[in-house]
Amino acid sequence: MFRKLMTFEEAQKTIQSHFKLQALGEEEAVLLEAYNRVLAEDVVSTLDIPPFSRSTVDGYAVKAEETFGADENQPATLKVNGVVGVGEQPQVKVGKGEAAEIVTGAPIPEGSDAVVMVEDTEREDSELHVFSAVTSNENVMKRGSDIKKGEAVLKKGLLLGSSEIGVLAALGLTKVKVSKIPMVAVLSTGGEVTEAGKPLPSGKIYDINAYSISTAVIESGGKPVYFGVVPDDKSELSKALHSALASADMVITSGGVSVGPRDYTPQIVDSLGKPGIVVYGIAVKPGKPTTVGFVGDKPVFSLPGHPTSALLVFYLLARPLIQQLAGRPVAVMKTVRAAAGSRMFSAKGRRTFVMVKLMFDKSCRLIAEPIESGASGAITTLEKADGFVEIPENQQFVDADEEVAVSLFRNVPGKV
Repeated sequence: MFRKLMTFEEAQKTIQSHFKLQALGEEEAVLLEAYNRVLAEDVVSTLDIPPFSRSTVDGYAVKAEETFGADENQPATLKVNGVVGVGEQPQVKVGKGEAAEIVTGAPIPEGSDAVVMVEDTEREDSELHVFSAVTSNENVMKRGSDIKKGEAVLKKGLLLGSSEIGVLAALGLTKVKVSKIPMVAVLSTGGEVTEAGKPLPSGKIYDINAYSISTAVIESGGKPVYFGVVPDDKSELSKALHSALASADMVITSGGVSVGPRDYTPQIVDSLGKPGIVVYGIAVKPGKPTTVGFVGDKPVFSLPGHPTSALLVFYLLARPLIQQLAGRPVAVMKTVRAAAGSRMFSAKGRRTFVMVKLMFDKSCRLIAEPIESGASGAITTLEKADGFVEIPENQQFVDADEEVAVSLFRNVPGKV
């Protein structure tokens, strides 16, 4: 099944050349379920925000001109004619020589154009002494000063975070149009794999990849559809893949892609429709046996069964396609510069990704220390790793103390 291995760049280009970005459409989501979704339309405000001019301090609403020249030695004296509270329409007007007590957030009463802070006043019954002059609109947030009616507030294609959800709530919206989430079928293969929650027979392991990959799909903006563990049986695997393709926009399998007598996945994917398998193994470590096919416009990633290999290849090759289907920008992995903690060797003729943990030495240098995994199947390797160092095919090793670029799986608290 395996032909000449592709280089990592060749694999990337081949996948992108066959990938046809589909418009998955849009749907309405209630506001609290729109978080981390992609906005499918421009949002135009139907009202001014704030909808009224409001005080930004506790104090007294006044006519600014009546405080001109006021200071500690010669205060302006005004008569307090009422109180304005939050959430109520002012029942008082500020006339010549008058002031109204007001709290933060309350509407500015008619006749006033500024607010004097309470700290700059002294009150005796209804008589108010103002010791500091204010200018027009001082301590006032004017109507529409934040958002004006008719203003395009949020643009189509924006990823909605907590701040954007707050803006939508400020506009009084309860629903918003968002791009549909790509459905990604996830299934595991292998006679040695058992679904979590079931008894663990001798010689078997629990299904790790389905959970780690499904979570990575969510992080990428997709929705995983778990198809369970499929045995190494051609008929069962073919049936599961047919079903997965019918119900999802992309399929990701793990296991069954090497050269063993029961590694059927690439053969079956190739038989399901044109163009079939387009990547027959990649000159990388870990992840060499990865195959990628297309059935019509739908990508099928067949990842190795080893957890570290499967998740790393997902990050490198599958994640960008899910992000594009979800309408998101393709996220480039963040990198930091660090010193190699020890010598890192590459696999001859293969792009090598060395898992590393970041730490500071006594001189406060950031050190990238290789993680001893023993094998790409070590379960905790990616959990321990903060990122990886990429060694090109034509480079034998990275020496200790040599500066390296570390691609980060996540932000590292206290480090970067």
